Parts: sequence; C-alpha cells; structure tokens
Amino acid sequence: MIEIRETCIEDIEDVKRLWDDGEVMKFVGFPEGLQESIEEMKEWYKWIEEGRPKLNHYSIFEDGIYCGESFYNIDGKHDNSASLDIKIFPFARGRGIATKALSYAIEQAFLNGASKVWVDPNKENLKAIALYERLGFVRKEMPLYLVDPKYASISVYMELSK
Repeated sequence: MIEIRETCIEDIEDVKRLWDDGEVMKFVGFPEGLQESIEEMKEWYKWIEEGRPKLNHYSIFEDGIYCGESFYNIDGKHDNSASLDIKIFPFARGRGIATKALSYAIEQAFLNGASKVWVDPNKENLKAIALYERLGFVRKEMPLYLVDPKYASISVYMELSK
C-alpha cells in the first residue's frame, strides 16, 4: 500500500538519507548526494512548516518503507505557478509510486491556489521526462524569470495547466 503524507519532523532522517544518495541526486547536480547535516535539515523543515500550504513536502511510503519525496512551491509573484519536484529511491522506481506521489502533489498545489505547475528535469533524465509526459505536461519555452544560464542547456521546461 502506498502512503503519501505531509513530511513531519520524524521524517528528517529519511529525507536526509534520500538526499545523501548520489544515484537519487545525480540529475540535480549532486552525484555524491547533498550531505546536509541534521541541523541543516531541521532548518529546511522549519522553512517547509512556515510555508504551508503555499509550499509543501510529502514523504512517500510503500508498506511502511520510505521510498521518496514530492514537493510543490507556489510562486505568488509569478501568476501562482508552482514548481514541482519528486525524488524516489532506485528500489522504488518502475512500480507506479512516482506517478501516484506526483499526481498527489499536483492535486494539492492546485487545491492551494496554483494556476499551473511546472518541472524542469535534466534532459538526460528520460524516465522523469516520460513520467511528466504521461501526466500531461507539455514542453514549453522556460519563462525568463526562471532562466539560469548555468542550467538552461541541461534542463527541459514542462508545464501542466489546471
């Protein structure tokens, strides 16, 4: 059974383990993982708690085993568009977990005021791109306010409207 719930302070060590995994983090530029300290993770969690419901982080479990995370962040300065993110451990891939978790984050973003959601996967992350396409995301030109010259050539901007 897949369970998706708001991340709580007790999940910090699981999230840290996910972020420390180089296989999970390679497509976001951290092939050795993030290696954040527990104190840094607690500060990050405080930011999540203070930002709810305009941003939220979810922990994903299958049969009680932590599998990964999903996240959204609604940008009130730019038409309430929401960035999305998902990270799943390799052992949990290919079983529909990411589809369910990302669909849940999309639904929650729209319920909390997002006008559209967007992702910008690494262009080499073909499985992620295929997942986004299955969920209805469309490739578009990245809005200028999001363009970061050091990443523009390696990412694909995709949107899904409400």
